[in-house]
Amino acid sequence: MMKNIALTILIIFTTLVEGQNLERSLLWKISGNGLKEVSYLYGTIHITCDDKLPAKTIKAMTETKQLYLELDMDDPSMQQSMMGGMMMKEGKTLTSLSSAEDFKAVDDFLKKQLGYSAQLLNTIKPFMISAMLYPKLIDCEMKSVEGSLMKLSKEQNEEILGLETVQEQLAVFDAIPYEVQMNELVKTAKNNLENDKIEMDSMLKIYKSEDINAMVTLMIESENEITSKFEGPLLTDRNKRWIPRIIKIASEKSTLFGVGAGHLAGENGVIQLLRKAGYTVEAVF
Repeated sequence: MMKNIALTILIIFTTLVEGQNLERSLLWKISGNGLKEVSYLYGTIHITCDDKLPAKTIKAMTETKQLYLELDMDDPSMQQSMMGGMMMKEGKTLTSLSSAEDFKAVDDFLKKQLGYSAQLLNTIKPFMISAMLYPKLIDCEMKSVEGSLMKLSKEQNEEILGLETVQEQLAVFDAIPYEVQMNELVKTAKNNLENDKIEMDSMLKIYKSEDINAMVTLMIESENEITSKFEGPLLTDRNKRWIPRIIKIASEKSTLFGVGAGHLAGENGVIQLLRKAGYTVEAVF
């Protein structure tokens, strides 16, 4: 279950950048500004039915020497680290964040979907519970682009590393009010995942088209307040924290950076931030 959460919690981060229009591409070449070798930036999606990598991405993987994802997904300590960051702070519980009626709706829903009572999950951040439900949003076995990148990286005997720690990533959900998270979980329970499935279907179609700008528009218009009102902690703050790390890593070794596709576009997206830092970032078709 922890591995599924690790692969799915990131889906919320593929959202909400106010964007300049960029070419339709998920793969971008990073060069210039003193780099001795090129590196690549690749937009991933964390839940999909089709995890086949395009030929251009496989080529970029063969040209680079290591893989950096948002998290070091093959770190054996990751699951333990995730467990430590799943609990709410300050004694908050699901019952304290909801009315008796809403808690019952969530309890009945979770029993049906996960086989767990909400009482057993009472101290877990509501978003973490929502993340457990993401495999239910697609009518197939859940796969991830990260999984395919990791498989290829291992076949090439290359190292897999992470741009941020589990603690850094999960801390985002202490910056988003637990009340907002709970409200979204209640909405999901009451509509029985229907709205979530519609949005996921739209996102998968947009991802397949490689239109990173349309993905932003989709999520800005989302009814989910976590994605539509908390761009700062979800995206911008993380993007800005990544830039010096990406620059240092790329200056030392040719690297493919695989991050959620929503991090790419926009004024505060990784592409524009790297360009502002003096690097040439070009779409690969």
